[in-house]
Amino acid sequence: MTTTYSLHKITDTSQFGFCPDDYSRFKFGDDLVAEKFGVGLADGFIEHHLKGRAVPQLVVVSSPYAFIPTATFSMKNHFVFRLNRWLAANGHPIVQETKVHRTITYKEDYGELDAEQRMKLIGNDSFHIDREFLAGKTVVFLDDIRITGGHERMILKMVNAYGLTNELYLLYYAELQNTGIHPNIENHLNYHFVKSIFHLEKIIREERFAINTRIVKYILNYDFDSFCIFLQNQSDQFINILYDMAIGNGYHTIEAYQQNLQYIKNYIFHRKHKSIQHGN
Repeated sequence: MTTTYSLHKITDTSQFGFCPDDYSRFKFGDDLVAEKFGVGLADGFIEHHLKGRAVPQLVVVSSPYAFIPTATFSMKNHFVFRLNRWLAANGHPIVQETKVHRTITYKEDYGELDAEQRMKLIGNDSFHIDREFLAGKTVVFLDDIRITGGHERMILKMVNAYGLTNELYLLYYAELQNTGIHPNIENHLNYHFVKSIFHLEKIIREERFAINTRIVKYILNYDFDSFCIFLQNQSDQFINILYDMAIGNGYHTIEAYQQNLQYIKNYIFHRKHKSIQHGN
């Protein structure tokens, strides 16, 4: 059996049920907002689907990623923390976790696309999961927002391909339910707070910042001159993690990212060389 649950139902572009600025900050790495979203989703899930019943072994799965986690991964952490507290207090088994592996990365901004373009973009991707680990357990797939259901169809395609017969939950923080609203409403939400690369600084410098796929792609794809100015204001720690995450996701093989990535590489090399010269 497959059950879908979303905390917020979007039917009107003037009223989302959550703060659009918060959502934008969340998508670019604000872990404080990720906590708010994760806790809210966990509370809603408990109230509507777990209370008053015997809870089986749950396995929580965040949205698919290769090397760099998505924003949903941060939300998943706080969802699990909140859920585990309730499970433990009520004598139920605590959550287990696993990962959906994906094989393809792309530079296009998914939030800009319509339903057909989305399926064309991700249709060649393939998702992989540990079938044996899931045997006899209830699987909870987590994502931040459902717009056209493209990713959901890919998840269910994987479920069918692996012959999974588990009870499934598909959980979303928000879901677009008005088909009269264009799917690019997601892009409106993604960039509600982040209007330019320089708006990222308010998020990056917060104590609770968690780097993710979106912010790495956004920085690498930004126009070179603005990118250079932005990078000069960042800490060595951030620049190094940005480079390592980019390499880990294979972004050095994507032509659109190569100029900015080469600049980061040169910057790190010169900083390291200067440090050695000064005996540090």
